[in-house]
Amino acid sequence: MAQKPQASRSSQSGFPIAPLYGPEDLSDDLAERLGEPGQYPYTRGVYPTMYTQRPWTMRQYAGFATAEESNRRYRQLLDAGTMGLSVAFDLPTQMGYDSDHSIAAGEVGKVGVAIDSLDDMRTLFNEIPLDQVSTSMTINAPAALLLLLYQLVSEEQGADPADLKGTIQNDILKEYIARGTYIFPPAPSLRLVSDTFAYCHKELPNWNTISISGYHMAEAGASPAQEIAFTIANGMEYVRAAQAAGMNVDDFAPRLSFFFVARATLLEEVAKFRAARRIWAKVMKEEFNAQNEKSLKLRFHTQTAGVELTAQQPEVNLARVTVQALAAVMGGTQSLHTNAFDEAIALPTEKSARLALRTQQVIANETDLTATVDPFAGSYAVEAMTDEVEAEAWKLIDGVFAHGSSVQAIEQGFQKSEIEQSAYHIAKSIDNNERVVVGVNKYQFDDDEPYKPLRVDPTIEAAQADRLKAIRAKRDNAEVERCLAAVKAAAQGDQNVLYPIKDALKAMATVGETCDTLREVWGRYVPPEFF
Repeated sequence: MAQKPQASRSSQSGFPIAPLYGPEDLSDDLAERLGEPGQYPYTRGVYPTMYTQRPWTMRQYAGFATAEESNRRYRQLLDAGTMGLSVAFDLPTQMGYDSDHSIAAGEVGKVGVAIDSLDDMRTLFNEIPLDQVSTSMTINAPAALLLLLYQLVSEEQGADPADLKGTIQNDILKEYIARGTYIFPPAPSLRLVSDTFAYCHKELPNWNTISISGYHMAEAGASPAQEIAFTIANGMEYVRAAQAAGMNVDDFAPRLSFFFVARATLLEEVAKFRAARRIWAKVMKEEFNAQNEKSLKLRFHTQTAGVELTAQQPEVNLARVTVQALAAVMGGTQSLHTNAFDEAIALPTEKSARLALRTQQVIANETDLTATVDPFAGSYAVEAMTDEVEAEAWKLIDGVFAHGSSVQAIEQGFQKSEIEQSAYHIAKSIDNNERVVVGVNKYQFDDDEPYKPLRVDPTIEAAQADRLKAIRAKRDNAEVERCLAAVKAAAQGDQNVLYPIKDALKAMATVGETCDTLREVWGRYVPPEFF
């Protein structure tokens, strides 16, 4: 056999990409490590038929300005053929502040929809039957509150809570690592997550109680191996917290889900998804002794990589998003959001959001990727890369738990430091032209057609404040105070806090008032300084 040429490129995880792969690059136990689709260790997918009977869920992430405007966008997306909703909340909502709080100034409705009360949630889902759609909500620190508001609206519609399907992100640990929209310190935050697991097991059995997210770590600069390693380590921490609260692993693990990015490095991304399924199955079976097959299956949503989109020549992002979406589909995602081409500039317009959805529809209907399960199985390149990503991820997981736990590693800055080193390497490679970004460091030209982005009306902040003023004037404030006192008592004790929170929200307590009550008991997290 002729000698192989030397590798000239490296993967984002840091291992060399061979110019040629062959049988000698595969592990001896490949057949065992692959298994069959829908069977342990789920390398080839979590379901036997995957997309051959139905495609992935096309779930477009949307939300901006007011609940009324976002409701119009949701109905447009549903009319265009989207199969599930995905709610983006503005920063004040994510941080547990009402729109009329001083800290919310200038941010109301900017990066998502402003939700202050049950009244806003009613408007957000007006004329959308919640027992017939699947809804994902990207919300973390106050996730329990937004879920309860969603449940209250569905009950007003006459829906059976058992029929509600969807996901709350509810992943607070990655906020301490990469994103920053935390409210409370780690210990009470984990308690709130565990209380949500227990509440949903009893009250909302078909709801996915958490979406353990690597996406935001990837956007901060994590490599593919870091993305899945730190995400799975966080998942292990949530399982341990729930078990410490007295729950049986098989009572909540089937409702755990994950959230990953899809980059344009298609082969490594496919390998990453396959490796993640294999690692999670092994962890749940061998460490947590899960008996329910559903507890072993890593089900995940994917979003194309916003961080890879460029403001320069924004139409080129159409090509990037298509390649990223192909990586997610070939890697076996359960649902997918495709970014709009103009998101590096502003919130997507109605037309660009619809075009992003059409990208998925073309892949599902005009390619042959839905005709066969796991088309990359047995590929010398992808199988070798899967082994390499898995091995690197295991090293990083061991590195996390060498600190004692995922929380302790976070407190000592381990994950953050690793991600920052990766981000620096990526930025340096772009600056040095070692990594080509079309339109940025190669193939530039001056665009003669300036793009007109969507802009959020700045008057909505005052309008939201007026809505809050009217709500506080007409509600039974004595009842609100009584309900918030019950929330405080539950937070001080060991009662599941979601039950009194639901009562408070039903009485028209606001998101900010409820979070302030919890802040009063649990405090506010201030990150340590790392030098």
